[in-house]
Amino acid sequence: MYTQLKNYHFIVPGLMISIMVSLISQYLANFLPNVGAALIAIFLGILLGNTVLNKPYLKSGTKFSEKALLEWSIVLNGLILDFQIIKQVGSTGFIFVILQMVLTILFAYWIGRTMKFNKKMSLLMGAGNAVCGSSAIGTVSPVINADKKDKAMSITIVNVIGTILMVSLPILSSVLYHHEVVQTSALIGGTVQSIGQVVASAKLVSMDVTNLSIVFKLMRVLLIVGIALYFSKLNTKEEEPLFSKTTSDSTTEVKKGSSLLNIPWFIIGFFILFMLRSFLPLPSLMVHSSEVISNQFEITALAAIGLQVKFSDILKEGPRTMLYGLLIGCFQIVLAVILISWMF
Repeated sequence: MYTQLKNYHFIVPGLMISIMVSLISQYLANFLPNVGAALIAIFLGILLGNTVLNKPYLKSGTKFSEKALLEWSIVLNGLILDFQIIKQVGSTGFIFVILQMVLTILFAYWIGRTMKFNKKMSLLMGAGNAVCGSSAIGTVSPVINADKKDKAMSITIVNVIGTILMVSLPILSSVLYHHEVVQTSALIGGTVQSIGQVVASAKLVSMDVTNLSIVFKLMRVLLIVGIALYFSKLNTKEEEPLFSKTTSDSTTEVKKGSSLLNIPWFIIGFFILFMLRSFLPLPSLMVHSSEVISNQFEITALAAIGLQVKFSDILKEGPRTMLYGLLIGCFQIVLAVILISWMF
């Protein structure tokens, strides 16, 4: 990051374009609230990045925006969450979230490998759908050293699937639960991908459902650190077993030397701020400001990711990847309905 800052004159054009796309996306989201600024930013970035903004000199800035801003967004999320979230949903809600997340990740990995996707793409899709969409993918990408194409494609598909679930789940909850607060909140908050999509979906039902859905959702976000740390222990080499150590001598030495070397700085930063938020009486202005800045950074990073995606990649992988995403989304719904009928 700091090396990139030294070359700020190369970064500024792409950074400014990413910011502009994010601001336009947020403005358009006022007219398309059911779509959301995140998804608009990605698709607008893809559209512009393949047409008028398909310029090599923007690459350094968009790459910086993608990496640095998303990492800082994750760090600032630590000030938004605290241990009180667990108390609000109780032990039953916590177990529901754990089971929903773990089984979603396992299914996403299994179906991904069955459909011949690589390990990293399968893990990204698992994390993105199970936890919190773009933020989760951004968190685990450096942990498993995912390449740009897999990261961009998984973020795009996860956001598209999230939008589909966002609109369809209120209808499903009306049929299954007649919009009963706990069950509906568990279905929406435990399944829909991003926080923005959860809020938009829950608001189609009621304010009570919105408030409790957010609690379920933030429980999932809170567990991203554990998911990232677990993913760091996996072997993502295609030719080697997933649950084996890397055979590379250099990698083995790093792992033996210090496990902390496997933890990205932004995860450590997230955990530190989370602990501060949980045990210290921080000013409400600080918490609110962190939420606003984190959201701005995330949307700008998503715009930058969209600017780097090429139509050729989407046309080549899109239909198969979309089917992959739809299968995961369907599995999440079925799993959530089964767990809700059993636990609530």
